[in-house]
Amino acid sequence: MDSENLIRMANRIGDFFEAMPDRDAALEGIAGHLGKFWEPRMRREFLALADNGAPGLSAIVRAAVERHRGLLGMNAGGAG
Repeated sequence: MDSENLIRMANRIGDFFEAMPDRDAALEGIAGHLGKFWEPRMRREFLALADNGAPGLSAIVRAAVERHRGLLGMNAGGAG
């Protein structure tokens, strides 16, 4: 999948959850959404991008990945 599209989609999810008053719940919601609705191949590609700095990735999405990586259904090695 196109890396720019993955970043754009993740940022749109982040935009939705950023409106939540509870930031911790928003971060968990972002990671949970990615884990539930993105297929493993998309999550692997996205996490590789995020791990390598992903230019354009919003701060809230980056924080969600860092804090709740386990909700994305990927272990530290990237296997799903």
